[in-house]
Amino acid sequence: MAKQRGDRTEQETAASMEELPSTVRQNAERVTDIMSEISAASQEQSAGTEQVNQTVTQMDEDIQQNAALVEEATAAARSMEDQVNQLSDFTSADGAWGSSGGAL
Repeated sequence: MAKQRGDRTEQETAASMEELPSTVRQNAERVTDIMSEISAASQEQSAGTEQVNQTVTQMDEDIQQNAALVEEATAAARSMEDQVNQLSDFTSADGAWGSSGGAL
């Protein structure tokens, strides 16, 4: 009986040893598949990050352009205000329109 048990254990061990390379190969293939998925996901993430960077750069350029336009509009408004003040000063000055009531 001990011999039969020993033979059975030997057979089971041999069967396990035969299955071991197959299991290791399957696990290695699984790890390879997972690594491929990680690599693909990393590439997608990198491409997405690049798109975000490009968009942020474009937004920054647009903001700078808008700021320049605001500065130009502010300068134009100040110039118009100065001109209005000068015109107002001119028209309200004594005798600016002459004595004929406004005709030059």
